[in-house]
Amino acid sequence: MNWDEIKGDWKAHMGKMKSQWGKLTDDDMTQINGKREELSGRLQKTYGHTKEEAEKHIDNFLKSI
Repeated sequence: MNWDEIKGDWKAHMGKMKSQWGKLTDDDMTQINGKREELSGRLQKTYGHTKEEAEKHIDNFLKSI
């Protein structure tokens, strides 16, 4: 799956993302609203990841769904 598919059906994928990243709140998910850069930033802030680590986690998530 690619990010355009996630972005196109954001609401359907929010639950999977919340399962993957349980520290992200509903407010976080609303703010992210399908923007990969925003998700990366939230992962960096919430989990203390570097940008590279956050991007790797996002890529792994995309491969898993």
